[in-house]
Amino acid sequence: MKCYILLLLLLISLACNAQTSAIDRVDKIRSTLPVIEKLYKEYAEKNHLPGVAFGLVVDGRLLHAGAIGMAEIATSTKASSKSMFRIASMSKSVTAMGILALRKEGKLKVDDPAYLYIPELRNMQSLTADAPPITIRHLMTHMAGFPEDNPWGDRQLDTKDEDLIALIKKGISFSNVPGINYEYSNLGFAMLGRIITNVSGKTYQQYINEKIFKPLGMDHTIWEYTEAPKNLLAHGYRFEDNIWKEEELEHDGTYGAMGGLITSIEDYGKYVAFHMSAWPAHNGPETGPVLRSDVREMQQPWNFNNLNSKFKYAGGRECPVVSAYGYGLRWSKDCEGRVGVGHTGGLPGFGSQWQILPDYGIGIIGFANRTYAGMATINTNVLDTIISLVGLKPRPLAVSQILNQRKAELMKLLPDWKGAESTGIFAENFFPDRSVGHRKSESDEAFYRAGKIEKVSDFYAENQLRGYFLLEGDKRKVKIYLTLTPEHEALIQQLDITSIE
Repeated sequence: MKCYILLLLLLISLACNAQTSAIDRVDKIRSTLPVIEKLYKEYAEKNHLPGVAFGLVVDGRLLHAGAIGMAEIATSTKASSKSMFRIASMSKSVTAMGILALRKEGKLKVDDPAYLYIPELRNMQSLTADAPPITIRHLMTHMAGFPEDNPWGDRQLDTKDEDLIALIKKGISFSNVPGINYEYSNLGFAMLGRIITNVSGKTYQQYINEKIFKPLGMDHTIWEYTEAPKNLLAHGYRFEDNIWKEEELEHDGTYGAMGGLITSIEDYGKYVAFHMSAWPAHNGPETGPVLRSDVREMQQPWNFNNLNSKFKYAGGRECPVVSAYGYGLRWSKDCEGRVGVGHTGGLPGFGSQWQILPDYGIGIIGFANRTYAGMATINTNVLDTIISLVGLKPRPLAVSQILNQRKAELMKLLPDWKGAESTGIFAENFFPDRSVGHRKSESDEAFYRAGKIEKVSDFYAENQLRGYFLLEGDKRKVKIYLTLTPEHEALIQQLDITSIE
């Protein structure tokens, strides 16, 4: 009974420490809000943005929402976190999620030819005789072979369904054969919207409203601007001749699937929080419109598109960045291993962007009502500033039972290696790769340099079968890094013991 009580008290203590740590982390991030507000204000002034709304998402919830400037200049209506902005291509990932919702229902597969769901595509002339059929995955990842069409696509928003079908029947001009190159295509996402309509038997907008927005509680996200409350609708502007000129708002249509959404920071924050909730993978119940594994699939780098070897953060720190495209999402990874996921948006009168850093559990959303406002620049600066000010580190992975078990077994074995070959914890390659004698010599040197071992650190997991822990001596530390095999139960196939400062 005493052992049980002690164990229970230890578990309660660990849980309390974890909770305290999480609260402390959020408080530190919250302390940066005055700096964030200042950054957005300065960016808006410098870039002639009439109004800006922004939101900070932390650990799966909207921690803060703010706004500056005007949602409508003529009426002096101030922007707020409830103001409804057209977010343009930030709509694309919602369309992709709608496709995965249909897959979840068993109604399609992402590698199906698109002509199965848009029959008019079956007889469309290909670029070459050996071109493969366009698949749904091609459409979601900008690999269908259509030309980049931003200037043209921006003016197609209110196109009717019959016009899209007429375009297909007349024939489409290809820039590449499908499946080999990245080329940004609004047309491709209009086709995805048509697929959703044809497969679901509902309009694209109705299906997304029911299957995506309703489960997420997004009750103030719409497609048609005339449905927005007048005091909440953000009007779009371009800055020309040193003045703001209002852009005409476009009605919704077939191309709404590529860029038609109108939403607020408070509402879209729920969608971003759902994307963040997929990380890290866990055993909790599924509560979203699609599976968490579907969300992670959306966020993968399916189609490489750029390497920026000269990228610089706002402070001047040079850090190359590689980028790719997922399912309606942009993906990037910088020289520090920092992964970002999100999307930009731009239409006449509007510019927007959202991005999350899954490993850090933070994300940012920014809307502006000026044509093609470059919100990715300020959002990236804000996230980098938070990390710098807080000293934020990637969230640690939960350590698997088998890693902790192998750690405990190694602690019994080291530093003398007595009976190592009979312990049963090492894989068949381990001692043929390097003998016990050589391994002991290397570890003896590391332990000698460390001095008296005073503390053993927690395990730092890189994944469920790899990571390291530290033995802290009075002179130096010993780093013990191990990788386990894929067999059950996993054995130690690699073990590196090194001395570090």
